[in-house]
Amino acid sequence: MEFRQLHTFLTLAEIRGFTRTAEWLGYAQSSVTAQIQALEEELGVKLFDRLGKKVVLTEAGEKLLPVAQEIQRLHDYAKELVRDSKEPSGTLVIGATESLAAYRLPPIIQSYRQRFPQVKLILRPGFCSELRNDVREGKLDMSFLLGPEVPSTDLILETLALEKMVLIAPNDHRLIGTKGIDAHDLQKEMILHTEPGSSYRMSFEQYLKSHNILEHQSGDFWNIEAIKSCVISGLGISYLPKFTIESELRENKLSELDWKDPIPAVSMHMTYHKSKVISPALREWMNLVLEHAKLWQEAQAY
Repeated sequence: MEFRQLHTFLTLAEIRGFTRTAEWLGYAQSSVTAQIQALEEELGVKLFDRLGKKVVLTEAGEKLLPVAQEIQRLHDYAKELVRDSKEPSGTLVIGATESLAAYRLPPIIQSYRQRFPQVKLILRPGFCSELRNDVREGKLDMSFLLGPEVPSTDLILETLALEKMVLIAPNDHRLIGTKGIDAHDLQKEMILHTEPGSSYRMSFEQYLKSHNILEHQSGDFWNIEAIKSCVISGLGISYLPKFTIESELRENKLSELDWKDPIPAVSMHMTYHKSKVISPALREWMNLVLEHAKLWQEAQAY
């Protein structure tokens, strides 16, 4: 089994076509076919099903995929380790929930790119459950999650901050100035939610159900900026992490409702596989994240 064959296998698994894989790798199509056939013969299994011009992984191919990805990462790490340059290089694929990708990570990414321009950073937003699975499968080097810390035997979790959650409304809303708002005050409200699968949305919905509050009106949005614009326009209220609406609060575009019950803070944490090889590029990224986390914690203390 040659590394070149595994690299071709990974490329074909992602692109799902022999012609485009050959173009991407700079090989003749016959070379791609020969490499895959040699790999299948050596392993004694079919790795791909041919469906017309497209190919999909077989069950055996799905089993080989994470192993091949780990070999690819080790190969890249070995090259980086022995490279003469003292600067970290290579590629980091980072996952994050939509809110963290939009509001917490950009300053870190900007600082990291200034310090380590040789490293290619790829940011992939997703839901918490998807991001955990992608870390497990080796599709992500690390992910940033917002929500309850789910115990795991194969993932390492490091808490970075406890993020405050707030209920926001337009400045002329009927509940502005009302002290001690509770769940029953929201019975007839239009609630603008983040996408299904969002951890803090699910927590808020569970809270309402625990008080026998059924939402008669609600809206789903896949973008927090859209939610904020709709709240400002008077279309409803929303439950969001405070770090996503701080500028609007400062500029008096939105108002925070006075909630009777303490709203639990939501944990922001980074997670990576316990068997992950920490490359110099990833180590520097983690150090920079921890620097910023200290700033978040200090800001929340005031």
